[in-house]
Amino acid sequence: MPAIRPPSRKLDRIAPSATTVLNERAIAMKREGVEVFNFAVGEPDFPTPDHIKEAGMAAIRDNITRYTPATGILDLKEAICRKLARDNGLEYAPSQIATTSGGKHALYNLLYVICDEGDEVLVPAPYWVSYPEMVKLAGAAPVVLDTGPDTSFKVTAGQVRSAITPKTKALMLNTPSNPTGMVYTRDELAAIAEVVLDAGIYVITDELYEKILYDGHRHVSIAALHPRMKEQALVVNGLSKAYAMTGWRLGYAAGPAEVMDLVVKFQGQTVMHPSAITQHAAVTALTGPEDFLPPMVKAFDRRRNYIMGRLNNMEGVTCARPGGAFYVFPDMSAHTGRRRPDGRPIEGSLDLAMYLLEAYQVISAPGAAFGTEGCLRFSYATTLDVIERGMDRVEEGLSSLAG
Repeated sequence: MPAIRPPSRKLDRIAPSATTVLNERAIAMKREGVEVFNFAVGEPDFPTPDHIKEAGMAAIRDNITRYTPATGILDLKEAICRKLARDNGLEYAPSQIATTSGGKHALYNLLYVICDEGDEVLVPAPYWVSYPEMVKLAGAAPVVLDTGPDTSFKVTAGQVRSAITPKTKALMLNTPSNPTGMVYTRDELAAIAEVVLDAGIYVITDELYEKILYDGHRHVSIAALHPRMKEQALVVNGLSKAYAMTGWRLGYAAGPAEVMDLVVKFQGQTVMHPSAITQHAAVTALTGPEDFLPPMVKAFDRRRNYIMGRLNNMEGVTCARPGGAFYVFPDMSAHTGRRRPDGRPIEGSLDLAMYLLEAYQVISAPGAAFGTEGCLRFSYATTLDVIERGMDRVEEGLSSLAG
């Protein structure tokens, strides 16, 4: 018999998640009965609000369990239009909305339908781990724009302008940011919008954390800053973070009709549509009360202030103050090259994260996975008790390093 032909090589250039090794090790440790302090979780630790859960259960009882249009039911798309007008000052028609199985799905759909082989997409770093890999999967090349503490980990209009070439198709933008929690101001976005408009490129604006803000920060969508921006801005949002609905899988995209028509065409031949049950619950989420949000944000704020205080008091650690989301991204590069008790050096953020996990049972996410070596990402979407005891372990772990 002839040998079975090998599978596709398309994924050869796609990097696996750098956090997979840590997660697999953590799972094994839990099975062994070891208490693990998990700061890698990118989801609220609050339950989905009861009125949204009831809407989902009502959909099941009412047998709303069949196919829907490829990009969502009209009631949901109308609710999204009202939300965008109310919260963001953006006017869209339902035909300009596509609902998806989570925000990640919306991002990938948009990249797939706007990018051709050889195109470039500008990706500011630190970036969410999936951005560059999704760009590659769409056939384009990610062009990473490095940022640092001097700009609060935010890309500048000058950087964007300098990076644009005839191959540039889009800019990825995320505010509030995962992993840094930084929030772009109206002036910063206005300057970037001017560059985007002059260059005639798209901006994919990921706004999933827009309702989780602190210190008086206000969310601004770049799409709302100029009438022409709506023709070049592709707005991505979802219910995962603000409504504690990560497992429900409901995201959405809004943009020019010609782009959204391509999303309909693509999605209709792939996953079709998000769960019908989730869609009906999402209508309730977007049109119902949001009195659960202030207490959730207040709890996150307490945790943010505590974890920042602890990290900034540790030797060799500096932690910028996030204005949104539920992550801190401290710089721990001073510990690179220091030695474990067994004499082996810490060779980078992945090595440091693995050491803290294996020796001190703390799960974090290495900065290298987000395009910024030397940092670790800690999520404070967990209890204060876990944060307090986990930070004790981190402090002990860093103090154990020599050199």
